Amino acid sequence: MPTDTDTQAARAQRFRALHAGPDLLLLPNPWDAGSARLFEWLGYSALATTSGGFAATLGRLDGGVSRDEALAHGADVAAATSLPVSADLENAFADDPAGVAETIRLAAAAGLAGCSVEDYTRRDGQPIYDLGLARERIAAAADAASSTPGPLVLTARAENYLHGRPDLADTIARLQAYQEAGADALYAPGLTSLDNIRTVVREVDRPVNVLALASGPAIPELAAAGVRRVSVGSQFAFAAYGAAVQAARELRDQGSYGFSALAAEGRAALRAAFTG
Repeated sequence: MPTDTDTQAARAQRFRALHAGPDLLLLPNPWDAGSARLFEWLGYSALATTSGGFAATLGRLDGGVSRDEALAHGADVAAATSLPVSADLENAFADDPAGVAETIRLAAAAGLAGCSVEDYTRRDGQPIYDLGLARERIAAAADAASSTPGPLVLTARAENYLHGRPDLADTIARLQAYQEAGADALYAPGLTSLDNIRTVVREVDRPVNVLALASGPAIPELAAAGVRRVSVGSQFAFAAYGAAVQAARELRDQGSYGFSALAAEGRAALRAAFTG
């Protein structure tokens, strides 16, 4: 686990600078140390952990990881690569602002360059925090992030579209509140309409992250719309599991080895990534 504050600070500063660069920042989401090193070898500039992808490595579904496990995982990924790493910290594993702030401080101590905090409560009856409390939580996170050596790049997430509340006006109001509370970047995962994405970019004054989805706009369209960052969430991890499912079914049902070609490609890439 990296503990040198200069390393954490340098990576946080580099991550912040990437948001202001000339190009849209593509942010792949590794699910373990090996995939982190692979994505670095492939030429990416920064990484972000995935709560769903990491949970799958433990045989669990998204939301089934503890704070200690998520922070240890973030530290492992950060230690595996020279790139800035931002951690998916779900709802910061706390309802109250003080608990959120403590999670952010621990994230910096783990060597992370940034982190994201959701407004999803994980409660069926009230899936999204009341706006007042949600804003207080981001303000506490921002205060904690600003006190870290880097300081950490804080991404505030408005989760409406992932949890049955496709309300663009409320989503924008939330992002604006999180911006005012001190968030460095803003993220409303689940948006797929290019018009809606353009509206979000126009109505806020922070870099906007978009989740890459098959039903959403392509990267050039997002760049033209003013999006500054695109991540893939758990999709790379699930694609890897999908390839394993297909290979296992082929072996079981057909008795053939067509998966060997893909395996050879993966083996060659890992050899290059791990020895370069």
